[in-house]
Amino acid sequence: MKARMKNPAMVLPDAMRGVQNLLKAMHQGGVPQRTMELAHLRVSQINGCSACVHGGVASAKKAGESDERLHAVAAWREAPFFTDAERAALALAEAATRIADRTGQAVPDAVWDEAADHFDEEQLAALILMIATTNFFNRLNATVQEPAGATWD
Repeated sequence: MKARMKNPAMVLPDAMRGVQNLLKAMHQGGVPQRTMELAHLRVSQINGCSACVHGGVASAKKAGESDERLHAVAAWREAPFFTDAERAALALAEAATRIADRTGQAVPDAVWDEAADHFDEEQLAALILMIATTNFFNRLNATVQEPAGATWD
């Protein structure tokens, strides 16, 4: 598969500069890199973004993530490999990604409260920004049909 066009964030240089600043800020939020990568991967799985799933697995492996845990992200509730904090981050990632699927609260209080039990405000901000940025890129990639393994040049 060939992309319909370059990634829009690459076409408009100011867009990519903004995204890079956002990424820098979220990675300074105090959340373990592996947890951020797990949230990114789960959001990308939900949205069916092959480019972000592919890139997310590679980034998670660079951060020291194991194949065993990466293979289990899609079934994290049933898998014994994740900490309570990681489970809270994954639940938040799912709820914030599937907001259109809910009636009532987009992110239920129980999901929020569990995340807030494990992460302080700065860390929650970093996680929410990671989730939102991943959803942003998933939508860009789906629209332009960015293939898995594509490089931006």
